[in-house]
Amino acid sequence: FYVKTHIKRLASLGEYKGDLGALTIDVSFDKKKKKITVSDKGIGMTADEIKKYINQIAFSGASEFVEKYKDKADEQQIIGHFGLGFYSAFMVAKKVEIQSLSREEGAEPAHWICDGETEFEIKKGNKKERGTDIILHIAEDSEEFLEENRLQGILDKYSKFLPIPIRFGQKEEQVEDGEDKEGKKKYKTVKVDNIINNTDPLWTKSPNDLKDEDYLAFYKELYPFAEDPLFWIHLNVDYPFNLTGILYFPKLKKNFEFQKNKIQLYSRQVFITDEVKDIVPDFLQLLHGVIDSPDIPLNVSRSYLQSDSNVKKINGYITKKVADKLGELYKKDRKSYESKWSDIGVFVKYGLISEDKFEEKAKEFVLVKSIVGTYYLSLIHI
Repeated sequence: FYVKTHIKRLASLGEYKGDLGALTIDVSFDKKKKKITVSDKGIGMTADEIKKYINQIAFSGASEFVEKYKDKADEQQIIGHFGLGFYSAFMVAKKVEIQSLSREEGAEPAHWICDGETEFEIKKGNKKERGTDIILHIAEDSEEFLEENRLQGILDKYSKFLPIPIRFGQKEEQVEDGEDKEGKKKYKTVKVDNIINNTDPLWTKSPNDLKDEDYLAFYKELYPFAEDPLFWIHLNVDYPFNLTGILYFPKLKKNFEFQKNKIQLYSRQVFITDEVKDIVPDFLQLLHGVIDSPDIPLNVSRSYLQSDSNVKKINGYITKKVADKLGELYKKDRKSYESKWSDIGVFVKYGLISEDKFEEKAKEFVLVKSIVGTYYLSLIHI
């Protein structure tokens, strides 16, 4: 999915002079032929490059690409774009084919075929345009992935905010079609490209350019069936670590259940996990939203996060931002703050007993409720 970013990078560096053209990635499937195809118009590969980057698993293509261009740009944009992930295709496919045509002038198209064993076949391909097609021949025990809804669900979860448009066939939409005799608007059904991802998500924008309606609309995009949140915090820092994101304080039902895994972690808009333990303090695990950081270390499988200095700094930064926001809300409009206390009090009280840094600030906005319903600043402040 990610070699598309390389062609743009090479063009910006003057390494590729051709026409970039449309850089949309296409995902399609053929249920009868039991195939899933992913097609791009990226840098493509020669036969030698396929052998090097696909067959020599132990060789890190990302490292070589970074080394070559490390003095010309931000090499972190490349990490993760090559690697072992390709071979996960054999978890669902009995055979995988690659049809590719390199960006290099005069390159010959290459066709790679492998059934997951150590043997493979590579020969001249038939691709006419720059880019790569990856064809998965789905195994009998994985035919569920040939269902449109199943594929749509996977794409929605893992590719929802990728920076390159991803097209999954077409969908029907209602558009205006003039008026009837009574002057009422008429509509007709048309087919349009089914672009499954938002390439410009809200957290990548400046908070100064956004309104409350923007934040609420994005919340609905993340959680279509949830009530509007109480408030939100826009994270945006580039030193001493890179971190962007939006955290929402949700309304908690009186008989609420502790639902974790609502915060999604991304790295440059690539979904990593919804397990954010260690990154987000435990008392804030009930928050909703997204966090995006290229500075959080990941293991090769991306299945868990490793604790290091950046993670600890990010954890501390989020704690501080939440405390500052709560303090601001308390001072700015105490009545509104009191009306939200039944929801936010859960977070604040938990934070008091679990996070020393939060406790220091929370003393200024911890409330207690009298038997007659009046709120007072807690004696812990004294």
